[in-house]
Amino acid sequence: MLELAVKSLIAYLLGAILGALILGVLMGVDIRTQGSGNAGGTNALRTQGKWFALGVMLIDVGKGWLAVAWLPLLAWPTPSVELDPQWLRAACALAVTLGHIYPVWFEFRGGKGVATVLGVVIGLSPVYVLPLLSIWAGIVLLTGFVSLGSMLAVSALPIMAAWRDPSDPALISAFFVLAVLVIFSHRANVLRLFEGTESRLRRGRSVKPSAP
Repeated sequence: MLELAVKSLIAYLLGAILGALILGVLMGVDIRTQGSGNAGGTNALRTQGKWFALGVMLIDVGKGWLAVAWLPLLAWPTPSVELDPQWLRAACALAVTLGHIYPVWFEFRGGKGVATVLGVVIGLSPVYVLPLLSIWAGIVLLTGFVSLGSMLAVSALPIMAAWRDPSDPALISAFFVLAVLVIFSHRANVLRLFEGTESRLRRGRSVKPSAP
């Protein structure tokens, strides 16, 4: 249990390293004071441009991958109770995502976790990456809502895992909790979607809905 706790803590601290805020410090910009105020890739794209957003994505996806593909494999000096590696990876997946959404380094004001979840999926089971991106892209192209695409794509993960990997409860559980976290982090977007005030993304630009 000590190994599970320590590695989950490391994964959380890794997740708390936000690409948008690190690059923002280098450029003298606090992205939380611009646009939607969110320290994530979409707000980075809307306020700082594609290259800044690409750097943010690389960092946030990379840490998600590291947390599940590298961290659980680190040698533990005092082996004790047998620890199921799948559940350890699932715990690290949740911890790194929590770290991104609620980063201790940045007053617990982070991003919404979508890019980090993508990195986690790459590390846990790459077979789900293409369906995840396809659902996201399809929803965004049809509706223009990045938030809706993100929530629906991540919500599809546990459903797909339950169908494809029914004998892997750790993977199904991890995907389910990740979906809950992402939806919760988008709660303000959900409210704006119902109110009809959510911004759309068209041709690389954020477009406000027309007045009724």
